Amino acid sequence: MKLDSRKILIISLIISIILSSIKFSAWILTNSTAIYSDALESIINIAAGGFALFSIHLAAKPKDINHPYGHGKIEFFSSGFEGGLIIIAGFAILFKAFWSMIHPVIIQNLSIGVLLIAFTGIINFITGYYLIDTAKKTNSVTLQADGKHLISDAISSIAIVLGLVIIKFTSYTIIDSIISIAAGLFILYQGIMLLRKSVAGLMDETDLPLLSKIINAIKLERRDEWIDVHNLRIQKYGSTIHMDCHITLPYYLELSEVHQQISVLEEVINNENTEAEFFIHTDPCIPICCQYCRMKKCAVRQFPKIMDIEWNTENMVKNEKHRIE
Repeated sequence: MKLDSRKILIISLIISIILSSIKFSAWILTNSTAIYSDALESIINIAAGGFALFSIHLAAKPKDINHPYGHGKIEFFSSGFEGGLIIIAGFAILFKAFWSMIHPVIIQNLSIGVLLIAFTGIINFITGYYLIDTAKKTNSVTLQADGKHLISDAISSIAIVLGLVIIKFTSYTIIDSIISIAAGLFILYQGIMLLRKSVAGLMDETDLPLLSKIINAIKLERRDEWIDVHNLRIQKYGSTIHMDCHITLPYYLELSEVHQQISVLEEVINNENTEAEFFIHTDPCIPICCQYCRMKKCAVRQFPKIMDIEWNTENMVKNEKHRIE
């Protein structure tokens, strides 16, 4: 059954709204700065979730004349928007924490506050884990960003709960501000990492783990006819992968045979990623290719085979045929 990212995000958004109301209720009951920081981040969850839902809707639109690669890039923008909101929340939390250190407040009703924040932390962790797991299956940058944010929110909640328990048994209320500062710094870090990943996606930075995965698949299923593969490039447009490369084949192959080899290569890669779109350029072999050509029975071979060239992330991305030094 195909997973519907939009329905999943709607459910996540509803959960975030409910949990946010619980957190603000806990803050009003306890007057805790640490709980305030957690509640403030939950507002970011709602805003980011709403924008993520819009981006998923837009990314699902078909290609058109103005967007020949589709609308998937919006997912990176959504991820960056969420990262920016998280950074703003981090600074707001730090400001409130330092203010509370200068102007201490009376903390009350800690028991009920601990229970409420613990509950929201558990629900956020479960929801975040599910979003990340779904993101792996759907290749959704938006779901992954939203899931990681919820996981970080859950970790913050756990830290706050531990701090409140310590305050309850020690009466050291300054711990409340210290926890809030730690939560603010952690949230800032998460936001910066999310923003950095968003910029990397918009700038078409190479996804090295994905590139390595595809190269390993090509090496494992390599055919003797695939003399050389180079100028390998991968671009991510939301859940869709666009891949282009040059492949060197024996020059005497008929067009139907060339098409068959390209189809096999596409199938090999699609076994690793079912949302790949290909632009593959074919090159005819030249005499220098004989030195690493695997064709066992070649009537036109001009030089003996010397060695195999190990395909890797360094030499397959270069826009030139492989050469033996």
